[in-house]
Amino acid sequence: MKESAKWRSGRDLERVVAILPSSRGGKSADSLGDDEGVAAEDDGDVMVPTHEGPTVANPGLSLALTRRIGGDWVSDLGALRRLHDVAGDSGFLLELAQVKRENKQRLAAHVKELLGVELSSEAMFIVQIKRMHEYKRQLLNCLYLISEYQRCRSLHREQVQQGPLPSRVFIFAGKAAPGYLRAKLIIKLINEVAAVVNADSRVQHELRAVLLPNYDVSLAELILPAADLSVQISLAGTEASGTGNMKLMMNGALTIGTRDGANIEIEEAVGSAACFSFGLRTEEVVELRRAGYDPSSSIAKSPRLRSAIELIESGLFAPNEPGIFKELLDSLRHADPYLICADFEAYAEAQEQAARRYQQPDAWQRDSLANIAQSGAFSSDRAIRQYADEIWAVSSVRV
Repeated sequence: MKESAKWRSGRDLERVVAILPSSRGGKSADSLGDDEGVAAEDDGDVMVPTHEGPTVANPGLSLALTRRIGGDWVSDLGALRRLHDVAGDSGFLLELAQVKRENKQRLAAHVKELLGVELSSEAMFIVQIKRMHEYKRQLLNCLYLISEYQRCRSLHREQVQQGPLPSRVFIFAGKAAPGYLRAKLIIKLINEVAAVVNADSRVQHELRAVLLPNYDVSLAELILPAADLSVQISLAGTEASGTGNMKLMMNGALTIGTRDGANIEIEEAVGSAACFSFGLRTEEVVELRRAGYDPSSSIAKSPRLRSAIELIESGLFAPNEPGIFKELLDSLRHADPYLICADFEAYAEAQEQAARRYQQPDAWQRDSLANIAQSGAFSSDRAIRQYADEIWAVSSVRV
């Protein structure tokens, strides 16, 4: 076992941020959440350099990796593949689990201070952090949260079929464009749903939800190391790539997602057993639209989706603002441009599969380790080396 890494230069130290981006004051975290518009995408660069001096956002994981495989992974993320050699080391898996628990405790303390909501670090942290946009389908995740609230409210844990699900925390964060009214309406719905869920003592040990305000890089430094499940559920065919999923992967989160963007490459890298893929494929989306998609048919086939929509319509989540979500629900019932209703049941089943896997700690930790081990493929250094070899036909030069 090697000693801690020796940082040969400022660039080497900067590379440790590969585990998660470093803070630059209050800079927007849009680039961490698959941004567009004025902010350029990362294009696969899983490191976010700083000029004010980097800080390590996941020091516990960085130290654990260095102790186990040496420090050269800091300057060559491909070296993380050596973690496969210790996948059967139960002691190391327990160490990684403890690092994750401490990161969750750190985030929970921040949430308690910021929102007054108590989160258990033993719960499964389900994270969707990205720019608020209809195609990214935060509404799909919110509808599933509502359906789970209804299930937990009406059934005692021991009565749930197929065995009880673990305690779960749904964590949202992200911003909408200033004039994007429907995205802002989705933000309001998530906030209102979270308020109702968190105030209901009947579900306090099973379900919690938070939408963290003012998402930026500093907040991302707290969220990404604490994530258990990375929610990447844009409609297939709409995501150019995405890089937030890569950063979550590097921190050991497993991915639940559509076969879209970099989700496809992540699944290829870690194997289908370590991902929870679901939903329509791109060609199926095209065919469904061509045939004449009718969202009301999907709603009629899914009692829990229909019930979730009706609960919103009942005014439970905004009793002092009747009808505020009518436009949002009318669109869902009669247009559903991003096929939320069509993918709802598949998403619910994938979430439940992930929850049951989480109840198998050894299997979950092995899958988490596999994600970390394969994350070097998404390094910008790897991409540049490939360009140099296969396109530019140039050799590297030590400077």
